[in-house]
Amino acid sequence: MLLGKKRKLGRKIEEMSVGEKLSLTEKIEDKDLLLFLGLTNDSNPLYIQHDYASQTPFKKPIVPTIMLTGIITSAISKYLPGPGSHILKQEMNFTKPVFHYGTVHFLFEVTNVDQMEHTVEITVTATDEEEETVIEAKIIVCPPHRLEPIEGNILENF
Repeated sequence: MLLGKKRKLGRKIEEMSVGEKLSLTEKIEDKDLLLFLGLTNDSNPLYIQHDYASQTPFKKPIVPTIMLTGIITSAISKYLPGPGSHILKQEMNFTKPVFHYGTVHFLFEVTNVDQMEHTVEITVTATDEEEETVIEAKIIVCPPHRLEPIEGNILENF
């Protein structure tokens, strides 16, 4: 329960600078795929049926691109800039499929800080086990806003 607990907000725009990086590695496991596909009610045979996927150019089931997008957006919400941030725009190129049980290494880098617009641009490059690029992305993020203290306990449930 969040009531009565203060949550730390992510980095404010004035605390961010071009060149900052975040590295993250994720292994795609069956449990993650099944939870995601169950939540979205997505039964695309390319994601779950080995017999179907074996007859496609992919040869085996692939990870849904929206699930990979979720890993990226979650990292932005958790780490860079962190809690309180909001994605305004995202451009993503999925240059190579990611397969079940794959390990993906994500590199996030702040490439622009625009204090007037209150946005940061973050580029993301993701590579697979063979160090081949699987995702190239550019994301525009609104970092958390500085909050003024409120007298009393109003809105302090985070």
